Amino acid sequence: MKADADGPPHRELYALLNISPEASTEEIRKAYRQWAQVYHPDKYQAPQMKDIATENFQRICEAYEILSDETKRQIYDIYGMEGLTSGLELGPKLSKAEEIKEELERLRRQKELEKVAAHVRPSGSILANLSLPQFLQGKGIMKGMAMASDVQSQLSKNNAIGIGGNLAVNGNAGGGVASVVFRHQMSSVSSLEFMGSVGMRALIGVQASRNLSLHSTATMGLAMSLRDGSINLSNIWTRQLSDTTNGNIQLSLGTESSVAVGWQKKEQRMSAAGEIKIGMGSFGTSAHYTRRFSSKSHGRIASRFGSTALELEVGGGRKISEFSTVYMLYTVGVQGIFWKFELHRGGQKLIVPILLSRHLDPLFATGAFVIPTSFYFILKKFVLKPYYLKREKMKALENAEETTTKVREARAAAEKAQQILENVANRKRNRQLETGGLVVTRAVYGSRKALRNRTKNTEETGDDAASQILDVTLPLNFLVNDSGQLKLHEGVKKSGIMGFCDPCPGEPKQLYVEYTFQGNTFEVTVDDYEELIIPQEAHRI
Repeated sequence: MKADADGPPHRELYALLNISPEASTEEIRKAYRQWAQVYHPDKYQAPQMKDIATENFQRICEAYEILSDETKRQIYDIYGMEGLTSGLELGPKLSKAEEIKEELERLRRQKELEKVAAHVRPSGSILANLSLPQFLQGKGIMKGMAMASDVQSQLSKNNAIGIGGNLAVNGNAGGGVASVVFRHQMSSVSSLEFMGSVGMRALIGVQASRNLSLHSTATMGLAMSLRDGSINLSNIWTRQLSDTTNGNIQLSLGTESSVAVGWQKKEQRMSAAGEIKIGMGSFGTSAHYTRRFSSKSHGRIASRFGSTALELEVGGGRKISEFSTVYMLYTVGVQGIFWKFELHRGGQKLIVPILLSRHLDPLFATGAFVIPTSFYFILKKFVLKPYYLKREKMKALENAEETTTKVREARAAAEKAQQILENVANRKRNRQLETGGLVVTRAVYGSRKALRNRTKNTEETGDDAASQILDVTLPLNFLVNDSGQLKLHEGVKKSGIMGFCDPCPGEPKQLYVEYTFQGNTFEVTVDDYEELIIPQEAHRI
């Protein structure tokens, strides 16, 4: 359910007819007749006035059609116009709001699944290993290269297929693998996968997964090598330990038997993971910690220790666009000192590790870390930050221009709506003047700050302040009933009232009203969603 940032959701149609969200069918019909009498196109001969009346009459008819239909009204109250215009249809047996909500959710999920079913998701990576020592020896800078690609497609609601492959070259040796995976969702809690690959690691296998409970999942796999006929069995148990933490145990039996225990923790500002793995004649541990500094940048530290690896990695990444992120990492270990640059865009990755030195010289290792780090902060302060600030300023100006255009159009529509109301509003006003009844002498709606300054008669009442408020004296006089009362309902945003508009989107708004009643003067200020009933003795000046 999409709610307005300032208050309750989906109340524009109620504001248009000036009725309460709890209004009865008869109250809705009565309000519709009142507005239809004023805005019916047949009442006007001048082409311009007829066009204005036609436009607003269509709005009134649409509001009445939706709010007078119990099912449509319930959909509107839950999902707003989006629920009515999204193409979702409800069965005739649904009567309760809970049933309608459940059915809408089911149909929405079904539509999302249909979209996914027609969607193909490609992914891939390119790894280019560079070596500075090799380059200095005159043997070329390229040490090796690897490419991987994968395409997944949803064949139907329960069936998916993935086709992938990779090629790798290191020195004078190379090889590749092509693979295919077919996945079948047997039920909401279990799935089955069949896989096969050819190339350096030719094998066939099957894997089954099942949700044992709300927080536990088990996966069992069986694979046979087509080269030597060896069989490998794997079992993985995953358990949700808390809202942000998962744990897993993995057991592999075969030519490379091992047992591994791991955990992952992910929160809004940080993520961390660790694993301990013990195999036949091998041992290893790994861990990483990522900290988000902002929505665009984060830092990372990782380590690996064991019988085959000993290294520490430090670095970070920054989001440069909606779909692209760049990473720079520094690694020091038994294999040498590395810089690693990565570019991630969508499902594609470009990874470039650069071997700086095969020897763990402390001075060189310190310089390899300090120099690029200093260069990054200098570049960020004097190049990147000014560039992003300039770009954000340009976007803000574009958004401001777009908002200004929308506000200008909304003001024009409100002024047109007031033109139709003018004659009736003036007759009502004159009738109230004759009897000493309720007459709105001045009413303005808009920015809370601009209204406060205007009320206090401060100097800040120039064009900027004036553009954030709207004179609504005429539509309020129209809304005064024959008994000499005016009521605006609680929980209904006032910008939706006929003859009103939102002059300052995103800003908190108020309505200020000055009025006379029985020879006395009154004034009152109410918030955007606050109820207003006048006259009241408490408003007397």
